[in-house]
Amino acid sequence: MKNNSKNLNKKYILQIIEKYQTPLWIYDSNIIKDRILQLKKFDSIRFAQKACSNIHILKFMKENNVKVDAVSEGEIERAIYAGYNPEKDIVFTSDLFESNKLIKKIVSLNITVNIGSINMLEQLGKLSLGHKIWLRINPKFGYGHNEKTNTGGENSKHGIWNIQKSLYYIKKYKFKLVGIHMHIGSGINFNNLKKVCKKMIETIFNFKQKIKFISTGGGLSIPYKLNEKKFNVDNFFNIWDKTRKKISQYIGNPIKLEIEPGRFLVAESGILVSKVRSIKKMGKKKYTLVNVGFNELIRPVLYSSYHHISIIKRNKEKSKKMEKTIIGGPLCESGDIFTQTKKKMISHRLLPKLDIGDYVIFHDTGAYGASMSSNYNSRPLIPEILIENKKFRIIRKRQTFKEMLMLEKI
Repeated sequence: MKNNSKNLNKKYILQIIEKYQTPLWIYDSNIIKDRILQLKKFDSIRFAQKACSNIHILKFMKENNVKVDAVSEGEIERAIYAGYNPEKDIVFTSDLFESNKLIKKIVSLNITVNIGSINMLEQLGKLSLGHKIWLRINPKFGYGHNEKTNTGGENSKHGIWNIQKSLYYIKKYKFKLVGIHMHIGSGINFNNLKKVCKKMIETIFNFKQKIKFISTGGGLSIPYKLNEKKFNVDNFFNIWDKTRKKISQYIGNPIKLEIEPGRFLVAESGILVSKVRSIKKMGKKKYTLVNVGFNELIRPVLYSSYHHISIIKRNKEKSKKMEKTIIGGPLCESGDIFTQTKKKMISHRLLPKLDIGDYVIFHDTGAYGASMSSNYNSRPLIPEILIENKKFRIIRKRQTFKEMLMLEKI
């Protein structure tokens, strides 16, 4: 097993499988708690709930003094249902308001908005004079572990490009500017980080506005592969802390430092458990097909992302014999392959010899796993299980076909 957790062990996993059957998601709350503690130097931790939006995970975050970011009306509803105070704990981040109904809800609940476009300033200002806002600034360069996760520069839709134009609307509508947010993409490169911090300083010096916070954004990486180093949180904090101190000195008041992680807090806490249902030879290639598809875990297909795979033998000890095999799912799609690489859609892994009925575990799926899953091929959503205080409980039941079809019964 990859995960360094006493809870995510063979004994617990088999007990959970026996009770709830495969496929299913499992999370370990101890890992989430540990990642929260690693960020304790920051003045404020705000969970990017898009990574894992289950309301029980949100409740756990709240119990551990983590605030929340919402990027949709649905995420606002989830956060409120989980017990978050809309005015004090929630920030809504977007590059647009999807509807006037959404703006009215935000205004009525007095939710702070992290503004990503000039149009949002106009639309919000007309309905709510003096509303509390952040500004998400596009620093005109970006970075990401994949081009689809780059959130800066002209190849990204995110953030405000014309900072001075935003100042006009801030004055016109008397917005209360809380802070500046600058995030260039997922996967931190420290050379790029120093450029971001330099740009943050230049922006605030030129902007000449009193603020209380700066946000580092998120994007903190985790070691998906066994030989990868853990992210250096202390180095990340120190670079931002120096930036904060320079800005505080210039503005003349203390600046608080907020961090907005998603993946870092939850990715390593989660595993996806599947079962081998078919093994077949196609020419020289061997395919092992399991009962989860990219409708459950889309990251390998969408980003060519790597997830460590381990095996639990169902009826015998782990085989010492290793073999090359392609791991695929049941979807009617040639691309339903979990062992993809950036160069090859059909790639293999070297794994212990597999038999029908063995369990295949996909690691580090706590982020962008269940939250990105779908009903594609009319497959019901699978259950989520949380291990907490040495006990496990279901936090999302397995969807039935009846539940899946209910919205279509007019």
